[in-house]
Amino acid sequence: MTDLNTLEADVLAQVAAASDLQALDAVRVAAVGKTGSISGLLKTLGAMSPEERKTQGAAINALRDKVADAIGQKKAALEAAELDARLASETLDLSLPAPYRRKGSVHPTMQTMDEMVAIFAEMGFAVAEGPDIEDDFHNFTALNFPEKHPAREMHDTFFFNPKESGERMLLRTHTSPVQVRTMVSQKPPIRIIAPGRTYRCDNDATHTPVFHQVEGLVIDKGIHMGHLKWTLETFLARFFETDAVTTQFRPHHFPFTEPSAEMDVQCDRSGGEIKIGQGTSWLEILGCGMVHPNVLRACGIDPDEYQGFAFGMGVDRLGMLKYGMPDLRDMWSSDVRWLSHYGFSAFAAPNPASGLS
Repeated sequence: MTDLNTLEADVLAQVAAASDLQALDAVRVAAVGKTGSISGLLKTLGAMSPEERKTQGAAINALRDKVADAIGQKKAALEAAELDARLASETLDLSLPAPYRRKGSVHPTMQTMDEMVAIFAEMGFAVAEGPDIEDDFHNFTALNFPEKHPAREMHDTFFFNPKESGERMLLRTHTSPVQVRTMVSQKPPIRIIAPGRTYRCDNDATHTPVFHQVEGLVIDKGIHMGHLKWTLETFLARFFETDAVTTQFRPHHFPFTEPSAEMDVQCDRSGGEIKIGQGTSWLEILGCGMVHPNVLRACGIDPDEYQGFAFGMGVDRLGMLKYGMPDLRDMWSSDVRWLSHYGFSAFAAPNPASGLS
């Protein structure tokens, strides 16, 4: 029979001498592992008499428990020492400035929309919002669209499957339904802009099926085209950050305005980009006009007492013009390289005090 006292002293000396967790684990396996020295003693109990088994079994189990306890204490001490060494070697000087690592950017569309909202807010416009999924009344009927207007067809508008009643919900083709909802729920005077996402069946370098608009509406007594012209020219000069903006209004037709006009801005198309405020070319950028009396009546406003103007412009297209982006479709490409080039810092929110772009 192995001398238990000698074995205990030997194993405990090996535990105390272990310099790291790997060496300590080797001692554990050699002592109390499946083929360890103490485990081997436990296997000899079967050949002993009942009296010897009772005495030797208690002594061997006590030795095993003592060794296991010593190994546990040594392991805790080694782990604490290892942690202290790591903390000492991995210190960080918090007084040093953090390295600049740009993790994300504000999308040019959102930056442009924020700039537009900031400008119109400075001019006294409130922001109004509405649902992306609209019904026929708010998107077409209340806006004086005739029953057979092309915009009501599938080749222009994204329609949902008809309901049991026959009504078809749709993805709004403009943010004008927000104007309708505002006129129905509020009494004049009204001065709002309606920024948001819109949807049409269109896709090329300057059109996408999903795009963003900002529409404006002013309803009050004595409103005329002069107010509309001043508002838009003031906005463009502020947005493009130049006083050299020259515009022209061309007669047009929109079901919801009368008279209606498209607004062009003078620009230079020579070279690889469009430059606003110079050159001899013209670029159409928005539609506008005086709110049609039928629209006012549909919203419960007396057109003999109140008049108003409305306008709508594409956020994505204005962003292209201002920041020199050649293709509108790149805005939806999910290319982080494109976003890192055209994106904006989230810490530079547009405002009238510190600047827009």
